[in-house]
Amino acid sequence: MKRKQLLTLLALCSLYSHAGGAAPTPSAAKIKDVLQTCIDTQHRAPAIVVGVIDKNGVTVVGWGKRADGSSEEVNGDTVFEIGSMTKVFTGLLLQDMADHSEVKLDDPITNYLPASVKVPSRNGREITLRSLATHTSGLPRLPDNLDSKDDENPYADYTVDQLYQFLSHYKLPRNIGAKSEYSNLGMGLLGHILALKAGMNYEALAVNRICNPLKMDSTRITLTPELKARLAVPHNEAGVATKNWDLPTLPGCGALRSTVNDILKLLAAEMGIAPSAQTGEMRKTQAPQKPSGFLSEIGLAWQIDKDDGTIWHNGGTGGYCSYMGFKQDKSLGVVVLANGANDVDDIGQYLLGDAVKLETPAIRHAVKIDYSVYDRYAGNYNCSWADALFVITRQGDHLMAKLADQPAFEVYPESPTEFFYTVVDAQLTFATNSAGKVTHLVLHQNGQNLKAEKAK
Repeated sequence: MKRKQLLTLLALCSLYSHAGGAAPTPSAAKIKDVLQTCIDTQHRAPAIVVGVIDKNGVTVVGWGKRADGSSEEVNGDTVFEIGSMTKVFTGLLLQDMADHSEVKLDDPITNYLPASVKVPSRNGREITLRSLATHTSGLPRLPDNLDSKDDENPYADYTVDQLYQFLSHYKLPRNIGAKSEYSNLGMGLLGHILALKAGMNYEALAVNRICNPLKMDSTRITLTPELKARLAVPHNEAGVATKNWDLPTLPGCGALRSTVNDILKLLAAEMGIAPSAQTGEMRKTQAPQKPSGFLSEIGLAWQIDKDDGTIWHNGGTGGYCSYMGFKQDKSLGVVVLANGANDVDDIGQYLLGDAVKLETPAIRHAVKIDYSVYDRYAGNYNCSWADALFVITRQGDHLMAKLADQPAFEVYPESPTEFFYTVVDAQLTFATNSAGKVTHLVLHQNGQNLKAEKAK
C-alpha cells in the first residue's frame, strides 16, 4: 500500500519466502530486546508494538513513544494504520457474503457495477470476485489515472468516477487467472463492490461483519476523538513526521487503522485459539487458491508459504508498517505495528522462528555526477523474471525508472553506475561492455539480484 511498496519489484509488497521451522514462543524479554535494537540502534521507527499469541495466551510488548516530545509510551491499545493488512478483512468479507448466498466467488464483477461501467475482459473470460481476491484479475497494481495532488496522501482525491473511467478504458495485458500479480486496485475494487452489494460503505460493512463480532472496537477507518488520542504519529523512512492516508474510493486495499490488541483477536479466531462464528469462513480464506510466486500461494488475500506453513500479510502506508502471520499448525502467531515506513516483516518472521537477520537499513546518500550519463541509460530493459519492461528515462537532471504499468519513480546516484530508490529499499546498477555500451541493469532487492537486458 505505501509508497515504499508501490514498486512491486518482486511481487507483493516485500514478498519473499520464509525459511526455517517453528520456534518456542518468544518471551517478553526477548521481544523487548528486539524492539530496542530496531528502534534505538537501527532507528526503523519512533515506536513499534509487537503481539505474540499461542495456545497459552498473548504477550504484548511496546517500545517507543506515541509522538515526538510525548511521554506517552506505546502499548497494545495504540492505534496505527495497518495498510494492506486491510486486504485480509476484504477477503473475509467476500467469503462471509458468499457463505450467506449474497454473492458467489466466481460471479463476474459486472453483476455488481453500474451498467455504464464497461469492465475489461479477455478471450471471453470476465473478471470475477475470486480473481480480484487472489490478484489474478489482470488489473494493474494501480490505475494509471491516479494523479494525486499530494504525495503524502496519494489516494485521498481519487474518485469513484475516476475508478469507473479507468475500468471502462483499460485493456487487460494477460488472460484472467493466468498469473497472480499484486493489485491494490483490484482489492480496492473488490471492497467497493462488496460495499455496493451490502448497501453500506466499506467501513460499516467491516465493522458490522468482522469488528463487532470479534469485539475489535479499535479497528476503524474514521477515528473518534478517543481513537485519535491513541493514534501513533506517522513517520517516513527518514524518521520525519508525515501525513495519515485517506482512501475514500479504494478502502478495501488499505484504509483500516487498528491496534495490536485488536489484531490479536483476529488472529485468535483465524488460528482457532478463540473460535468464533467466523472461524469456518476464516479457514476457507486460508485455503490456497493460486500460486503467487516461488514456494508461495495465495488464499483469499492471505499469503501462504509452502515451505514452512506460514500464513501472513504485511502492509504499510506513508508513515506506518505492519505485519501479521501465524503458523499453519496454529501453534504461534505474531503481529507487528510500527509508526515508521521502514519494513517490519523481518521482525515478525524472526519472532515466528524463521531464519532471518534483523539488519539495519542502509543509509544512502546521493552524489553529484555528470548527468549526461543518463542519456546512455535511457531505454527499455527486458525483465525475463517479471515478464515486463523496465523503462528508464531522463528528465533533465533526474533519472526515472518505471517497471511495467507501475508509476515512474526517481532513482538517485550513489556513483555513476549505481542508483537507489527512496520509495523502496531497492537499488539499480547499470552495466557496460568493453566498448562502454550499456548492456543491462541489475535490480537489487530483498537479497536478490535480478538482471534485465537492455533492448536493442
